[in-house]
Amino acid sequence: MSARHALRLHPRDDVAVALQALSPGLECSVAASGDAQVLRVAEHVPAHHKIALRDLPAGTVVHKYGEAIGVARTAIRQGSHVHIHNLVSQRARG
Repeated sequence: MSARHALRLHPRDDVAVALQALSPGLECSVAASGDAQVLRVAEHVPAHHKIALRDLPAGTVVHKYGEAIGVARTAIRQGSHVHIHNLVSQRARG
């Protein structure tokens, strides 16, 4: 599979950024530094939104850019859309 559908920005990341809109059932190729991961998209993920690279139990600290960006509000399955409906942000909180 040569086309890349998503990009993992840091090796510690739990999510990748969708490079295009992703449809359920798609075998999604995730580009990462030097390697790639393939996962099945579980639900629609809009372009430029986050997709879970692994199952994230409720309460899990979620990483993007190698940094904690929030906590999973509910259990998030691998291949699912990660956004404000299932992630409590920890960024820009004072």
